[in-house]
Amino acid sequence: MDPKGEELAAVLAEIRQRVRARHPNGTVSGGAALADLTPLLHARDAAEGKVASIGAVNPRPPGFLNSVTQKMKRLMARALDWHVREQVEFNRAVMACVQSTIEALNESNRAMVALSARIDAFSTETQQLRDEAQQLKDIRAHWIAWRGDWEQKLASNEIHFLRSVADLQTSFQHRVTLMDSNYRDQVKALHANFEAALDRSAKSIQQQMWTNLEKIQTQLAADLNRMRVEYESMIHSEVRLLRQRAAFTKTVEHVAENVPSDFSNIDWLKFAARFRGSEAFVKERQRVYAAQFRGVANVLDIGCGRGELLEVFREADIQAHGIDLNDDSIAICRDKGLVAEKADLFTYLASLQDSSLGGMVCCQVVEHLSPERLPALIRLAQSKLRVGAMLAIETPNPECLAIFATHFYLDPTHRHPIPAALLSFYLEEAGFGRIEVERLYPAIDSMPSLAELPEAFRDNFFGNLDYAIFATKLG
Repeated sequence: MDPKGEELAAVLAEIRQRVRARHPNGTVSGGAALADLTPLLHARDAAEGKVASIGAVNPRPPGFLNSVTQKMKRLMARALDWHVREQVEFNRAVMACVQSTIEALNESNRAMVALSARIDAFSTETQQLRDEAQQLKDIRAHWIAWRGDWEQKLASNEIHFLRSVADLQTSFQHRVTLMDSNYRDQVKALHANFEAALDRSAKSIQQQMWTNLEKIQTQLAADLNRMRVEYESMIHSEVRLLRQRAAFTKTVEHVAENVPSDFSNIDWLKFAARFRGSEAFVKERQRVYAAQFRGVANVLDIGCGRGELLEVFREADIQAHGIDLNDDSIAICRDKGLVAEKADLFTYLASLQDSSLGGMVCCQVVEHLSPERLPALIRLAQSKLRVGAMLAIETPNPECLAIFATHFYLDPTHRHPIPAALLSFYLEEAGFGRIEVERLYPAIDSMPSLAELPEAFRDNFFGNLDYAIFATKLG
């Protein structure tokens, strides 16, 4: 076979298929014949040829006479153009009508073909429904036969079930009678055992009560002895406190402790912003004091700095004022509308009346004092606080070794760290009680690498960077 011939045959077959789809011919399902439009198409093509030749001049062989004749014909055609124009337009309109008719007939044939296809599909579905209906008839016949057998079996099973129920009821009644008899015997035995156990328990409780009574008497005697010892110790402490007050009144000196001249030119505000943190950061950390001093008036903030704690007190409706030696810090506080003044803490406290303060806070100050000034500060604070007033002191925690590597020696004016136990002892000696130590600011928050250490070791040696101690003036 010739490949080109095969390709040409395939193209012709495709063209023929497209023409048949556009111009269907023949018959459809049911033997219905489609209209044959071929003669109408041939007539349309012939008429269109005639319409196209209207007004044209027939060609003639060349020559002078023929040329003159052709020119005369053209002139006459132009002269008669107005006469035949309507005829030409009419002819064209008729041809357009014929074309539309052919298209309408083609659409009708295509619609009939599509309708025939749908009828065939519907016939197939109808045949399927008939088959299913036949199957349903068969199922119905089988079901009627099965129903008769089932009703017969049901009646037989019902009779057998009723007989079994009657037998079970008789057996159950017999077992209930036996169980009731056994239950009565067991209840009698349990009642006898309960009475015997109750007698034993009563005797045991009586014996235990006598034993406990003897222990309570012994404990009361020991508690009375301990209370007598504590009471005598308290009297001794009060007597010693009175002696210390008398000695303090005679020997306290109001010595102003200023920043050493070697550090007078340092920008301490910039130092605080870099190494202590922003005002918002410090303010958030000092909110712990608002809960301790809630409802207290006339609270003094020693070393108020930029006024973060005074702002916390103001937001909590706590009346407070502060003192500081730095002029820039005082200016910042006053710009915020806070009550603050420049003063040395010893001079300022000495100028106050005794028992005039409702509370006192001293944050990050005592580590700047010399060892002998710290007890003096605590005794002076005790004399200026009212009875029941609270003193809070915050300082770096020497139990946390991390402060010696990163925090404590960043400030060149720090003297030495103060252990919480020593500060508690100073407070007790000065007449404070109800002393509580609260560890603040876990070191792991600022040094995540500490998480690699064992938990027990980390808690003991790298716990909290600072601690706050709260003490109440007793009387």
